[in-house]
Amino acid sequence: MARGLGRGLDAFFPEIEEHDEEMIQEIAISECRPNPYQPRKTFHADAIEELKDSILEYGIIQPLIVRKSIKGYEIVVGERRFRAAKEAGLKVIPAVVKELSDEKMMELALLENLQREDLTAIEEAQAYANLMRELDLTQDELSKRLGKSRSHIANIVRLLSLPDQVVAYINNGELSMGHGRALLGLKDKDKLMPCVHKIRKEKLNVRQVEKLITLLNEKPVKKKQIKKDIFIQERESILRDRLGTAVNINRGKRKGKIEIEFYTDDDLERIIELLETE
Repeated sequence: MARGLGRGLDAFFPEIEEHDEEMIQEIAISECRPNPYQPRKTFHADAIEELKDSILEYGIIQPLIVRKSIKGYEIVVGERRFRAAKEAGLKVIPAVVKELSDEKMMELALLENLQREDLTAIEEAQAYANLMRELDLTQDELSKRLGKSRSHIANIVRLLSLPDQVVAYINNGELSMGHGRALLGLKDKDKLMPCVHKIRKEKLNVRQVEKLITLLNEKPVKKKQIKKDIFIQERESILRDRLGTAVNINRGKRKGKIEIEFYTDDDLERIIELLETE
């Protein structure tokens, strides 16, 4: 899943040139420890092993960025290089020491991983949620700071409202972000886990899940339902993707009606903000 990023790390460290030897120090690996705000929770062994082999052959080409702490240094950017260097048996690593606040540590750790597309959808959602909580930011403020659209942040954070088991399935790749977004539109939450079991058992793709959710959401009516034409169905799909919630369009002879679902006051506020600004 591509996740383009509007701002890069260079925007935060414009003074660091690619080969500015004066700023690079040799720091003992034993004095370094991981970034406590690292959003990525899983480091794949194969990737670390591959990077270790590269380090053994070519060394560490790009220095890490660290900050001084009470006991040694905390890694701001480059934890994967740090882990691979330890595996390679290195005693020291090249690093640039910066003075950074906890706030900037959190922001930079997220930026680095977003640039490399290393985060799962759930890790990304949790990182956004943590930043908004710890830094007291709104979704709009966070979107401007990270160069991500507010709708993307809103839609991915909503995945965290799913049951823990479903969140775990998305995080380990058994379900996709698209599956999760489709499940968010299910009206009867008692049907959610049976629906998830069906998805996993029958290996349903996202489009199939969306159709399943639509069927589960349909209420029995006395009158014969009028089948919606393709134009209305496409517009419902566009609005559903844009607003991150279930949308129903009914067109009568003289006028039509658009129904947009929301679940909480915060969810309603999110939808109103999207309608006002985008």
